[in-house]
This record gives sequence, C-alpha cells and structure tokens, in this order.
Amino acid sequence: MILNKESIASVFTNFRADFEAGKLAAKPIHPQLAMQVKSSSAEENYAWLGQNSSLREWIGDKHFNGLAVSSFTLKNRNFEHTISVPQNDIEDDKLGVLSSPFQMMGQDAALHPDSLLFELIQKGTGTPCYDGQYFFDTDHPADPGDPDKGGVSNLALDPQAGGVPSWYLLDTTKIVKPFILQIRKDYTFIKKDQNTDDHVFNRGEFVYGVEARLNAGFGLWQLAYASNLPLTAANVASADAAMMSIKAPTGKPLGITANVLLVSPAMKESALKLLKLETSHYRDAFELIVCPWL
Repeated sequence: MILNKESIASVFTNFRADFEAGKLAAKPIHPQLAMQVKSSSAEENYAWLGQNSSLREWIGDKHFNGLAVSSFTLKNRNFEHTISVPQNDIEDDKLGVLSSPFQMMGQDAALHPDSLLFELIQKGTGTPCYDGQYFFDTDHPADPGDPDKGGVSNLALDPQAGGVPSWYLLDTTKIVKPFILQIRKDYTFIKKDQNTDDHVFNRGEFVYGVEARLNAGFGLWQLAYASNLPLTAANVASADAAMMSIKAPTGKPLGITANVLLVSPAMKESALKLLKLETSHYRDAFELIVCPWL
C-alpha cells in the first residue's frame, strides 16, 4: 500500500469500523443495572437521591420538597487503551491481520463499564453512599431528618462465611437504578497517524486508541440487598420482604419489587435450582445474572 493522505484515512476508517464491530458484538450487563447519566463537568452532585417524596393531596399551601437532603459527589475518571501499529505492516497491507486487535479493543470498551460497576458493588459494604452510610449496611436512617425513626438494613452477612456478599437482590424497574454510570466523555476511537506526529516520525509506528472519561457510583441503596447467607428460598424471601417493606420518610411504601438476582459464579448452581426447578417457590421469579467479576 502506498501511504498518502487518502490511504491513511482509509486505514483509520477500517480500524474504526473494526472497533465499532467489537462494541456491537459485546453483551454488557451494566445497562440493566445502572442509570446512565450524562456528565458536563469534572464531577456531579447527586443531592436529589435523598428525595423520596411523592404526590400528596393538595390541601392548603403546597409542600415544598427541597432537593438538598444529602450530598453525594461522583468524580469522573480517565481511561485509555492504546495500540501502536508498525508503519511497515500498513505498507504491506496487513489490515486483515490487524482487524482482530481493534475488534477486541471495541469489545473491551463496551464491557469496561461492567468492570467499573462490579468493582464498585464489591466495595459496597465499605463505601458510603448519599446518606453517609455504607451502601450495603444494617443501619441506613429510615428518615435522615429524624434519627428517632431508627434504621433500615439492606445487608445480611454471616461473618463466619467470610463477610463478603455472594448474592444480591435488585430492583431495576425504576427510573433511578441502584447504581449510576456517569459519562463525561464516551469511549472515543482516536489516532496519531500523520508523518508529523512524533511516534510516526521517530519510531515508524501509527498509534490508535480509545479514550473515555466516566465513573460508576451508587444510586439508591433501597433498590439493592446484599447477602452471603445460603441461597435458599427462605433467605431470599427474607431479603425480598425487607426490600418491599422499605418506606419513604413520610411513611409511604416505596413500592420496591426486586426483579434481578445477581450472583457470583460460585452461587450459580444454587441460583439455578432456586429459579429453574419446577418445585421451587421462586421459579422464574427473578432474572438471573451470573457475574464473573463477583
């Protein structure tokens, strides 16, 4: 291949097409579990997460619900993946051989939010959320404005079993999800392929890569329940009931209904027995997601 402006542009177009093909072939999990938020700055504040009021009968003056109930800020993080391609390989027209690495790059970009999300979930028993408590905790305030109303739990751990959750119940049917995927700059395919670029001039290598700026964070703790107790019908029923019983500070039920059972690979067999056996009380009651990152 003779390298000129047109042929170099064509090479970039081919590699970008491979990248996009890899993204399309991937089957990420995060769209089911996380609310995607478009970010416009270095960080975003989610003070409104503590607002759980609903419609009330209008008698007398309106009741103004302030959004600054809590303060939770999520900072964006930078990520990249870069590949250098020898100029000789492009001149020798080896684009077909080079297709796979760029497809893999696209696949990795599509699945990367999954790794952020499940890294976050694993830290949920030790990382605060909007109410100041750990996301998975035994004493979330029932009413942040009234400590006398006691606490609410979305965690059941047996310390002798390791103290690390192995399964989760989630309600992903609401507008706000249990988790947030905050995107400042989506995964973008970039290049350095001009003769005036240092890498090309000094090393005889064309450089291609992907850049992104985003982060994963906690949404509403009320929509998630974590446990490491045996995955039995009784324990799932207890977690399910605990989620459905959660109320807003006004005392009204939040209408939480778990629809996803998220498990680690070690719990897959137990989950299949619970959800697939005809004799199980929970047959097909939840969508099962087995996550290799847990």
